[in-house]
Amino acid sequence: MSQVILITGASSGLGKAAADFLSSQGHIVYGTSRKPSGEKLPWKPISMDVTNQQSVESAVNEVIAKEGHIDVLLNNAGMGIGGALENFSGPEVQKQFDTNFFGMARMVSAVLPSMRARKSGKIINISSIGGLMGLPFQGQYSAAKFAVEGYSEALSMELKPFNIKVVVVNPGDFKTGFTSSRIFTEIDSNGGNYDVNFKKAVAIMEKDEQGGSNPVILARTIAKIIRSKNPNFRYIVGRFDQRLIARLKPFLPNALVAWILRDHYKVS
Repeated sequence: MSQVILITGASSGLGKAAADFLSSQGHIVYGTSRKPSGEKLPWKPISMDVTNQQSVESAVNEVIAKEGHIDVLLNNAGMGIGGALENFSGPEVQKQFDTNFFGMARMVSAVLPSMRARKSGKIINISSIGGLMGLPFQGQYSAAKFAVEGYSEALSMELKPFNIKVVVVNPGDFKTGFTSSRIFTEIDSNGGNYDVNFKKAVAIMEKDEQGGSNPVILARTIAKIIRSKNPNFRYIVGRFDQRLIARLKPFLPNALVAWILRDHYKVS
């Protein structure tokens, strides 16, 4: 059955793959980006900035005015700032959280009145493997995704009486433009006090991402969630080794998990 789906961060990467695939399945898809490209797309692009409350409300109201409701909100918009935690400035931390956490929360608050009134809907929040374990030199990204995890757990309980499903998706590494769009702290960009380990870790994370899974795999998972009457709360998607450590982490000693991550990223 065709559903009205609103996807944030749909101009590229995982968001665009999801928008393309879901529209091919017959859904009515609206995809947001700060500056729509103007290219012909199989879905409906909307100009929106998740860091701006007025922009968020305007986009959500536009979809509801045209379609009468929103069945599914896919919170995908995100960005990454790499660097040593010590070296993040206040504005850099704010920038990371404003998109990856507060942007998601703004979207949820904007769509919920309509969903609650209908007692129906799905909210799918894209977290990350990095939302299940802190990654070196991606610490603020992990922190924002950890916040998404806690927020989503609480939200799922609050919305149960309204028959609104909350789902968290934890992607591993996927081959997208996220690698080239990542920015770094000003200090680390100029050879900071973690320079050697920082450069090694960044080289490995970029190699992992460019050798990552096809975004269509995630898009198919999203479609499965949308079709499901009672989806799971969590879906971990990506390479087998990344899915394995994410699932085993709660059962492993913290020291072992830290050793595995240090060894992988060559942080010595």
